[in-house]
Amino acid sequence: MFDIPILRFGQTYESMEKQPVVHFDTGEPVAQLHQATGAMVKLDLKKSQKAREALRAVPIAKLIDICKAAARMYLEETLPCGNGSLTPAEFCRLQSATTGLPENMCAANMRKNAFVLGHMDEVLDALTRGLPYEILEKGYGKESRGVMVSYQATTSVFGMVLPNNSPGVHTLWLPAIPMQIGLCIKPGSQEFWTPYRITEAFFKAGLPREAISVYPGGHDVGGAVMTDCQRAMIFGGQTTVDQHAGNPKISVHGPGFSKVILGDDVVDRWEDYLDLMVDSVFANSGRSCINASGIWASRHTREIADAIAQRLGSVIPLPPNDPKSSLAAFTTPGAAEAMNAQIDEGCQANGVTEMTAKYRNGLRLEKRELCDYLRPTVIHCTGPDVPLANTEYMFPFVSVVECPQNKMIVQIKQTLVCTALTDDAKFKQQLLDATNIDRLNIGPVKTIQLNWLQPHEGNIVDFLFRNRAFQDSPPAAH
Repeated sequence: MFDIPILRFGQTYESMEKQPVVHFDTGEPVAQLHQATGAMVKLDLKKSQKAREALRAVPIAKLIDICKAAARMYLEETLPCGNGSLTPAEFCRLQSATTGLPENMCAANMRKNAFVLGHMDEVLDALTRGLPYEILEKGYGKESRGVMVSYQATTSVFGMVLPNNSPGVHTLWLPAIPMQIGLCIKPGSQEFWTPYRITEAFFKAGLPREAISVYPGGHDVGGAVMTDCQRAMIFGGQTTVDQHAGNPKISVHGPGFSKVILGDDVVDRWEDYLDLMVDSVFANSGRSCINASGIWASRHTREIADAIAQRLGSVIPLPPNDPKSSLAAFTTPGAAEAMNAQIDEGCQANGVTEMTAKYRNGLRLEKRELCDYLRPTVIHCTGPDVPLANTEYMFPFVSVVECPQNKMIVQIKQTLVCTALTDDAKFKQQLLDATNIDRLNIGPVKTIQLNWLQPHEGNIVDFLFRNRAFQDSPPAAH
């Protein structure tokens, strides 16, 4: 069993309190996490400038080389993990064992993280809009047009309260390191594997150990990270989003409510886009905020819903090591049962029909002794105001909603990713002007198809730095 310590500015620290972590299906102990406290985090953060200073001693170009070396090590090498070590295959097996995510999806998310690390020069160039590295290193300098600009770091460390749902979210914080900002990480209680493995890859590649702190622990640890870091990222539900709305110190990542919409000019050819819609809903077991939870069109919606239901209705849970396994388990007791009850209640309303029931052999909810599964569910809604029309769950769930095109943009409400299938120039412009859409894909692009050279839910550079006025007087003449 792996014994995973706390990392305080890169130095291991053993706690009296340890939290056992078990296999989601068998209950077998696989690790124990040493538990930090909120008081410990607050104490350490008083010295957070040491992380920034350690990174500023390394040029950004060198940090990018470290990222690239770490990418290869993270993906290919045996790396330390607490009191032991893990090969990539062992890492995927244990990550699957505690999160319920199939091993093939763990491996796919490893590749995503490694891609971002391995292309960090391109990522950083895109996020900074081509700023010369010396401007971030010195705090000022001349950009490509010869204009003097200044960028000031808003924090010495980037705090984060990380989730358990999908390892792919770690791509969001990786660019902080080459920007010479330290990390203060509160990992998920089940998906701590990725932060620790990436950290060990960084250290092996030559990153100063003082740059990263990792604090497993309870809610008080997350609270300390959020209050005492000058910039922090958190993941959660709509309640979390509402709680931190308007706080410039907090970057909140909540439900995506991502959607595929079909314009009136292409909806009669909806079959051409069936694969795109299915993949947008089903990839990564529907666990990502970029998975489509809604498909909107003005007509043919019942046929669209039925076609997707035929594809997904027969999908069943498979063992996590099966290469064809496509459904993730729910490891939190009662979570799947509560979602299932909400869906059943919503389906009782007028205008709501579950389309997958007739293609599913058995119930939507599959209960086991230590975990549960929810099988894919496709809902048809006759309008945008009926229950379940704009709902998101952490499994392959989608509502196919009938709505006139001229009302669609307003009715879809806040949307993280919108794939708009249309060639209508007027509709395209309306979509481009829509402030309730974050990432916009016009044309046949899956909602799950990210461009790593574009920001995701805001630009991390704008969050960790501020652009300020700066003038440098010429040297005095002698």
